[in-house]
Amino acid sequence: MKRFRKILVAVVALLVAVVATACSNKGSSSKDGYTPKSLTIQFVPSQAATKLQARAKPLEKMLSKRLGIPVHVSMSTDYNTVVEAMKSKKVDVGFLPPDGYVLAHKQGAADLLLQAERYGVKQPGGKATKNLVKSYRAEILVKKGSKIKNWKDLKGKSISVQNPTSTAGYVFPVAELKQKGLDVTKDCKLVTVTGHDQAVLNVLNGDTDAAFVFEDARNIVKKDNPKIMSEVVPISFTKPIPNDTISVVPNMSKSFRKKLAKAFIAVGKSKEGRKVIESVYSHEGYDYAKDSDFNIIRKYDKIVESTKK
Repeated sequence: MKRFRKILVAVVALLVAVVATACSNKGSSSKDGYTPKSLTIQFVPSQAATKLQARAKPLEKMLSKRLGIPVHVSMSTDYNTVVEAMKSKKVDVGFLPPDGYVLAHKQGAADLLLQAERYGVKQPGGKATKNLVKSYRAEILVKKGSKIKNWKDLKGKSISVQNPTSTAGYVFPVAELKQKGLDVTKDCKLVTVTGHDQAVLNVLNGDTDAAFVFEDARNIVKKDNPKIMSEVVPISFTKPIPNDTISVVPNMSKSFRKKLAKAFIAVGKSKEGRKVIESVYSHEGYDYAKDSDFNIIRKYDKIVESTKK
């Protein structure tokens, strides 16, 4: 019997050691919460995913240096993929657009860490100002010379849009047009594309009559199409939209959140770091924010939901 007990104790100890080792490969837990030993970050593509993957890669070394742990950056296929990955704890940090964040927070998959800062945009011309802002607008683009002069002319036309969780590429334009009296989900042909650059090009090439994009998405295709600003023009703008978020899994410890927030802010302030985040999302830095800043998103989500009935 004693011999059996010794063997049983040894087996139990071995199992505990195996489990502990497996857990330590990812992170450690305490009363304060989960502290990663390696950090996984996922981005949502705002333009061609392959381009963004390469541009975001340098963040791995920059953040790893400040956090003292390995950092792995990847690109998702869409907003929902990041939310699901965070919900299943496969991803620690998600660069989520406002609507994606609200959805993830509602599902208990993400908490707000930081909000992006961008340079404001001046119209006409779509040129950036020198003022850092925490909001932006969506715009409706058409080809120059189009018979579409205002939102009423969109009825019966084709429109390039993003995934329904895209704030600028879907939610805000759809919600505000619905409030004005045009339900584009029923009265227009919506063509879903991946990336605001593709939406701009669809209008330029005549593949769709209009596009819902962030202001001023024309700039991301300007290098390849220098005349884009005069060939594709905005006819309408939405109300201000809260900027993108850096969101984290809810069980992440408060102490690590503080360390992570400081690391991202430091990256945004460094010359090398700002160059990277500019190339990925046109971000110019990061600042603290609160969940209530996104209540307008929740309001517009309800309006969009009403279009599905």
